[in-house]
Amino acid sequence: MPPLNSIMRRPNTLPAFTPGEYTSAHALLASQVATMMGRKFEEGDWTAVYCAAKGIPNRGWSNLNIDVIYECLGVEQKMLCTESKKSIKEYCGTTLMHPAATRSIRIPSSDEDPTQIARDVLMQYAELLEERTRFVAQNCSNGAPDMRVGWLLWQVALREFLYFEQEVIAPDPNDYWAEWKESGGGSRKKSKNLWVYEAETGKKRYSITTSAGAKIQPYFDVPPPNDPNLYYFLVQGEIVDGGLIRIWVTRTTALLLKQILGSLERDVISQAILKTAVAFQENEPTLRDKKTADLELAEPILITQAAYEALTKAFEGISDEHMIQLFLRHLMN
Repeated sequence: MPPLNSIMRRPNTLPAFTPGEYTSAHALLASQVATMMGRKFEEGDWTAVYCAAKGIPNRGWSNLNIDVIYECLGVEQKMLCTESKKSIKEYCGTTLMHPAATRSIRIPSSDEDPTQIARDVLMQYAELLEERTRFVAQNCSNGAPDMRVGWLLWQVALREFLYFEQEVIAPDPNDYWAEWKESGGGSRKKSKNLWVYEAETGKKRYSITTSAGAKIQPYFDVPPPNDPNLYYFLVQGEIVDGGLIRIWVTRTTALLLKQILGSLERDVISQAILKTAVAFQENEPTLRDKKTADLELAEPILITQAAYEALTKAFEGISDEHMIQLFLRHLMN
């Protein structure tokens, strides 16, 4: 490991939303989830929510370029899927790896010293970040470019999300050292990757692949739960004041629900769910399909916790929207 020359600079978290934008992002994210009906959450889904909440143009997600550019703001969005068995907040304070920061790199000959190879790759990465900064600067007439990376953690069940932004800091290659790591063998084809560590702390910060397309896989730190720039979203089965449960359904579903029950009041819906759930479980109908809903702004509905528990047990849907659709279909039969 090379000697430490100086204290390396690490990225700080930055405020991403105003309170009003955060409220809008929550409603928009819940709306997006309500229309998805179990499909995988994609990068473009979050970029659309983010831009709409902040009231800026959506240029569309890109795997090659910066995802969000508006005036002096440039944000590269990165997403990571997590399991649904535990709260997403349990990842706070941990270090995670993202599958790729960029594929726009070249790997020198593996016969060279691993630290020198890693430094060459990190220099390429730093040059790429500087190029993106210059691109944003072209449209930035007032002030310096505000370059950020946004990290979104999302559950497979699309219930909880975490988001935070950090300032972009080009890595100083001299702050790192590396070693080769071989994996695979047996029935798996062997591969050889570079593991890159901070010279100051010894923490692993990058894994650089050399097969199936060279790429940089960064390790990032999830902020602690008390970081003011960490945003938590709960968009399904959300407990609100008084122990009630807020669910989000599409406007089409809400209108149909109101048409059948005559009201969207919590007691009316809750009693109907409790009554219907019993009959549904006794008859065991086969109504559990995955019909896709059209994209539209969702509407929040409050029900009691007992009603929500009955809903999830009787109508085993893939989302709150899907369970309400199954509930409606039973009412109409």
